[in-house]
Amino acid sequence: QVRLVESGGGLVQPGGPLRLSCVASGKTHTMAWYRQAPGKQRELVAATIRAGIANYADSVRGRFTISRDNSKNMVYLQMNSLKPEDTAVYYCNADLRPGTAWGQGTQVTVSS
Repeated sequence: QVRLVESGGGLVQPGGPLRLSCVASGKTHTMAWYRQAPGKQRELVAATIRAGIANYADSVRGRFTISRDNSKNMVYLQMNSLKPEDTAVYYCNADLRPGTAWGQGTQVTVSS
């Protein structure tokens, strides 16, 4: 079973940047970032099939960028112009075909 490990979460001021990283222990297909805020359902933030192909939630489009390095089995989420409403636990997700894998999550808190 492929394992996913996220890193890069933390506390950041509104308007600031933060970069999340996720490393997979094996081959993956589509990779994505989800987030879950307290009391809310988990939602898709961004997903990428391969370099240059990505889709984003309307709430983050233009502020977040997903990218991947297949040589390192890694996916990144560059988050700019962060807002308090971006506060959530962010999860890395991978389509393994068959099955999926989830990381343990990393907390992102946007607050002054």
